[in-house]
Amino acid sequence: MPMPNKIESDSRKLLGRLRDTMAEEAKGQERLDKITLLISSTIGTEVCSIYLLRDSETLELCATQGLELDAVHQTRMRIGEGLVGSVAKKNKVINTADAPSYPGFRYMPETGEERFSSFLGLPIQRLGELLGVLVVQSKTAREFNTDEIYALEVVAMVLAEMAELGAFVSEESGLKALHQQSILIRGSVAQEGATKGNVWLHEPRVVVTNLVSDDPEAEISRLEEAVQELRNHVDQMLEKNRQMDKEQAEILEAYKMFANSRGWMKRMVTDINSGLSAEAAVDKEQSSARARLGQVTDPYMRDRLHDLDDLSNRLLRILTGQGKETGASMPQNPILVASNIGPAELLDYGRTLKGIVLEEGSVGSHATIVARALAIPLVIHAQNITAEALNGDEVLVDGEQGLVHLRPDESVSSAFKDKIAMEAKAQERYSAIRHLPANTRDNSKVNLLMNAGLMADLPSLDSSGAEGVGLFRTELQFLIRNQMPKRSELSAMYKRVMDAAGGKTVVFRSLDIGSDKVLSYMPNVEEPNPALGWRAIRVGFDKPGILRMQLQALLRAAEGRPLSIMFPFIAQTSEFDFAKLEMEKAKERELKLGHKVPKKISIGAMLETPSLAFESDNFFQEVDFLSIGGNDLKQFFFAADRENELVRKRYDTLNLSFLDFLQMIVDKCEKNNTKLSFCGEDAGRPVEALCLAAIGIKTLSMRPASIGPVKNILLKSDLGAVKKIIDKARIDGETSVRKKIIQYMAAN
Repeated sequence: MPMPNKIESDSRKLLGRLRDTMAEEAKGQERLDKITLLISSTIGTEVCSIYLLRDSETLELCATQGLELDAVHQTRMRIGEGLVGSVAKKNKVINTADAPSYPGFRYMPETGEERFSSFLGLPIQRLGELLGVLVVQSKTAREFNTDEIYALEVVAMVLAEMAELGAFVSEESGLKALHQQSILIRGSVAQEGATKGNVWLHEPRVVVTNLVSDDPEAEISRLEEAVQELRNHVDQMLEKNRQMDKEQAEILEAYKMFANSRGWMKRMVTDINSGLSAEAAVDKEQSSARARLGQVTDPYMRDRLHDLDDLSNRLLRILTGQGKETGASMPQNPILVASNIGPAELLDYGRTLKGIVLEEGSVGSHATIVARALAIPLVIHAQNITAEALNGDEVLVDGEQGLVHLRPDESVSSAFKDKIAMEAKAQERYSAIRHLPANTRDNSKVNLLMNAGLMADLPSLDSSGAEGVGLFRTELQFLIRNQMPKRSELSAMYKRVMDAAGGKTVVFRSLDIGSDKVLSYMPNVEEPNPALGWRAIRVGFDKPGILRMQLQALLRAAEGRPLSIMFPFIAQTSEFDFAKLEMEKAKERELKLGHKVPKKISIGAMLETPSLAFESDNFFQEVDFLSIGGNDLKQFFFAADRENELVRKRYDTLNLSFLDFLQMIVDKCEKNNTKLSFCGEDAGRPVEALCLAAIGIKTLSMRPASIGPVKNILLKSDLGAVKKIIDKARIDGETSVRKKIIQYMAAN
């Protein structure tokens, strides 16, 4: 309902006075004191208090009109403690005529608040992020009416924006302004490594500086023009992409629905009539959507609120003229911070980035694949990082633990600096053994290969000491494009890879798409469980033209040199037979065209499904080599989705049931003289690599940075002794050998 004209007028007066107060030259505390006096006198209450977050768990009374002044910067409470703490915890308004009787009330004797019966507390928040609590109190026992609550909600929103601009710094108390506080954010590991640098926002947050307006008609006109431009833009996107898939169409239709929402527009007009500028009204509605988002569990509704959030950002950019290009210069040692990012955009940044932090993403996403290829530390699921960070902020990224330290204090920076220095020292030590063979103390030779997916990876062949490329991911060349690459383009790229390898073996994995690796120019198939669905070689069955084109490109790239190719996600012999037959067809076609083909072609399969381990000896004799895809095999063995943070870390590679399963594969390969390797994250972890080698997997493929640490451990170890530890643990009925192997490594 529209507010009465009187309330709109009073609200505009209050906001105008607030703006004038903020424009005055004054220190932080003096400014806060004036604000509380202004609000209490305008609203007509004896008390107005502002509580701000001192840290993520503590509120501090920072200014008051009406309570004891000695309590300022002395009174603190935990989130959830008392009525003020309850407002903060629930992110909701508390309005009561009898505060002492209200559930959760806590008496603070130092404030002198026992004289006041009525209590109204509102969260001060921006984009769903709590900054503090605004409180008014009076002696008269009454509940505050809807209009009063609305007026104070508008004031709280303006206060949030002022906090955003650093207006609440209190030099005397040492309370830090928003975006000056040191923050620890816990995310998930996607690419290991530790690095420090400065924030570079992929899509800088829109900063609203024009908060208050005395001319609502002009602001409403600005809003209507901006909304119409937004609607036109959404219509153009729909028109331009008539052939889009169902999911993309649904997203744009949702955008269109919100852009044409009368309720959304009506609420923003009401906010403008209360005294806000057009962009402040949009920002207020966006904050409300963010607050609701945090309390919604239904996935569909969360997606719709995300749509509204994104639409608000677009509208704010139109109103403020702040595009993605802000004119800011990329800082030295940039750490990319984003909600999410596509592989092509990430490749545009290339190796200029020192690290990446994403709010979304997954361990198998496109961005993760590129980050691994570029050997850039990556932390995903870092909640609220885009709201917390500003361009240039110092940030520490711990890809080993999945931690992000934003604006770290001196002690954290010092400890992290020591950690990076230790890693650098270790890398120097590893470089000294770079060209040594990985021979163990009992004279077992282990072959250490590297994983790759870009031309930029190939220099690591020499610098890491890798003996070859055990896995070259060919899907990256498909993922970073907006259309299917041509055969000639792929052939030229594969040739450059083989040339750069300088005669060392490169094992090309055929196109592994599907699941979380979706091509924008192919239909996006909706599946209840994509990891078990239409992916990898299964796509090749239904789209044989793509597979043939890629095989022809590989044959031409080889120019007669030996070629090794393996097919992913083979679950049974018939699938391998299909793939092998396609290779034969491609070879015959090349010969007919007069092209040179390799004299030796090694055709292998990735063992990623438990079913393949139980195939007959005939299969093991037919295949030239097998590569265990440890990441997928482990998730299917334990029935634990590796994208699910709730379960993926619960299951241990060194669980004896899994090691026994791997041992069965090793024995079968030895019986049939089948070459075997292990490819996956576990191959690059020293403890796991040692156990894999001990049970007989003597070829390991990993990211280049892992080769040094793994080789260092192997050179100092006796595989026979490690195998005895594993065998004894099995006899003793233990479930995992991790503890015993770590003890062995420490002793040796």
